[in-house]
Amino acid sequence: MRKNERSEERQLVTDSWNRCLAWGLGHDDKPAPQIADPAYLKEVELKHQELMTSTAAEVVPYYRNVLSSSRCLILMADPDATILKSWGDERVTDARLRPWLQRGANWQESVCGTNAIGTAIASQLPVQVQRNEHFLKQFRSLIGSAAPIFDTEKQLAGVLSVFSDAYLPQAHTLGMVRLLSQSVENRLIIRQFEASHVQITLNTTADNFDSPWSGILICDSTGKVVASNQRADQLLATSTVQRYLDELFTSSRQHILGHPEHTAIQLVTRGKVRLSARLKRPSAPTSAATTTTAAAGNPDSQANPDSRDITSRQDLSSLEYGDNSVRRCADQSLKVLHRGVPVLITGETGVGKEVMVKALHRASPRCNEPLVAVNCAAIPPELVESELFGYESGAFTGARAQGSLGLIRKAHKGILFLDEIGEMPLAAQSRLLRVLQERVVTPVGSTESVPVDILLITATNRPLSSRIDAGQFRADLFYRINGLSVQLPPLRQRTDKRELIQDIYRQHRDPGQCEELPPQVLSALENHPWPGNIRQLVNVLRVAIAIADGEEVDIWHLPEDFLAEYDTASPTQQSRPDRADRASLSNPEQDPEPPTDPLTRTLQVYRECTGNVSETARQLSISRNTLYKRLRELGIR
Repeated sequence: MRKNERSEERQLVTDSWNRCLAWGLGHDDKPAPQIADPAYLKEVELKHQELMTSTAAEVVPYYRNVLSSSRCLILMADPDATILKSWGDERVTDARLRPWLQRGANWQESVCGTNAIGTAIASQLPVQVQRNEHFLKQFRSLIGSAAPIFDTEKQLAGVLSVFSDAYLPQAHTLGMVRLLSQSVENRLIIRQFEASHVQITLNTTADNFDSPWSGILICDSTGKVVASNQRADQLLATSTVQRYLDELFTSSRQHILGHPEHTAIQLVTRGKVRLSARLKRPSAPTSAATTTTAAAGNPDSQANPDSRDITSRQDLSSLEYGDNSVRRCADQSLKVLHRGVPVLITGETGVGKEVMVKALHRASPRCNEPLVAVNCAAIPPELVESELFGYESGAFTGARAQGSLGLIRKAHKGILFLDEIGEMPLAAQSRLLRVLQERVVTPVGSTESVPVDILLITATNRPLSSRIDAGQFRADLFYRINGLSVQLPPLRQRTDKRELIQDIYRQHRDPGQCEELPPQVLSALENHPWPGNIRQLVNVLRVAIAIADGEEVDIWHLPEDFLAEYDTASPTQQSRPDRADRASLSNPEQDPEPPTDPLTRTLQVYRECTGNVSETARQLSISRNTLYKRLRELGIR
């Protein structure tokens, strides 16, 4: 534990002792346990049913998996310090104090003096109370840690506490109870709003979205934050409730709310802190007003198909900005998925096949069911069958004792996405063919088949026909998965490149940078061959934004390997003015004599130095001030 954190906790204890003295308590006082009346206790438990359910859902798995071998007791108390539930070992203390750890016991600080539960309620902060820090001597055999739990309105909902023996590291105990209380808070927020509001999860990196320490913002359809957890307020360094998203971030609320679901988006706070975010739309997207109107007009109707079409179109619209071929691929795929027809998506690497699959899932009738994505090339060949089809207990050496459900059964009622399908081993292909034909799965090591209901989408970046000719892919499986085959165009062939590039730039730009890329940079990006497609585009823009470091992005901020790819572009591509200039500069035979005009020579050297002012000035043997003056005359700075 850091020194300043420890000193803050000791200050909490000191403040508690001062309150005890003010109440007239003495160190030798020995109050008897105050056990709540059963009728009153039942009423309190009913009032806090949601809190108790959410707490149990977080605590029970953690206790079983982490703490079952430790001597500790976890208690949940209401805001009045009455114990409502306990988990663990009551033997952490002697029999004399065990009544204090039972359901219905009350730990108010005004009666029990300084203690973990009562002091956490009084301070509304996490606290750890060591043995001799208890105000009353009768409790000095206990070591307690507690953290408050706040509801969706940031009001105190209860307290979670852990009493342990001296063998469990106490710094770990306080961290554990804080983790659990934060997990309960998150669960309370999600349970209340997941069906009706947009959830935005925030963290410093996209790898940690599932951490309890992620910030959570709950927004309505206008982009106003209606609820948030404490971590979100900490990450944004401000109170977030009743604020619009564009008051908190540099991006517009429309841009944030329109981002594809479950895909990371880079956001920058008004305090210039870069965060990763993930969007989750409500599981019941129809608004209350729409539901009421539909019910009044047609009591027997369960859904409005026109509104479903509108929602589907909105989900697919994030895939393109006017490119007819991408729109056609998405629309046709969605139509056949509605009929249960499998879809095969082809295209070069990086064109956005997985992004399209996620959009199709959001727009499909199975949007509330699982989307299970499997990269067939990433699973070792010997494990493909067990991972896909599951296995029984003891099916092979190293198998988990409880067996495995398998990825196909996890996709039951939803969509199964098999990426790089051409890399699947032949043995697994034959089993997959049977699943698709008979709609049943037989786990490895079992003789019993389990029915499954899945929609299938597959993808590949190489022609499956060549693998069939080579005997590496079954022809019968190919015809089974090839219900509708769509090919996503490479980035260089898309007609909406300009809008796509600008939108990706806006997602990643720094605060204060221009909303749009300058024309010369946009032209260079539009005319690039893009062998790595959209994946490469995202990386190039992120590098350029980082090198620009808050300034307007310009040509010399683009990565060197990006500029070098112009040299290998086709002659037709190099005929463009900006590329012709680079080609002539990179080929001395085309221009054996350096230009005599100072401005022309400055521009040539400046490009050769990829915008490095110091190196350009050194090669030209001029001062930086003179170089800046020439660049301004050239319209570059």
